[in-house]
Amino acid sequence: MKSLATLLNTIPQVGTLCWIGLRTERQGPINIVAEAELVADRGLKGDRRFTGRPGVKRQVTLIQSEHLPAVASLLHRTEIPPELLRRNLVVSGVNLLALKGRRFSIGDSLLEFSGPCEPCSKMEIALGPGGFNAMRGHGGITAMVLRGGIIRLGDAVQVIPQNESQD
Repeated sequence: MKSLATLLNTIPQVGTLCWIGLRTERQGPINIVAEAELVADRGLKGDRRFTGRPGVKRQVTLIQSEHLPAVASLLHRTEIPPELLRRNLVVSGVNLLALKGRRFSIGDSLLEFSGPCEPCSKMEIALGPGGFNAMRGHGGITAMVLRGGIIRLGDAVQVIPQNESQD
């Protein structure tokens, strides 16, 4: 029987970057783009958080595409457009919560899990009554950018084995 540490370190799945969204201002609309630039210690160039204080933990927000149908189902809808959820990146094929305490790459960029991205009261406005509760457990994660680069739709999202140094 494998140890818990071994199980936690076994993440062979490679995900895919499916969607990129940038907000230029607080409460502003989401600009959907096919590529964006991640900048170390800052976040996504062109996003409102990019101009904030360097080193903050919430530089980029990510959500799993597999959670979008679950949220839609809880709200009795056929789909939920990613821009309503106000996250920067949508990825598929890898469990984002399994990245806790881990580093991961998107294309040539290196990111590090910095926390869960819990829903806020804005979800009630964006999704309607029950939106906040539908998002609970499906909000995604926040990450810090350790190494920047251009990211594009279709880029691989891959967990960095803990014994590898990618600095």
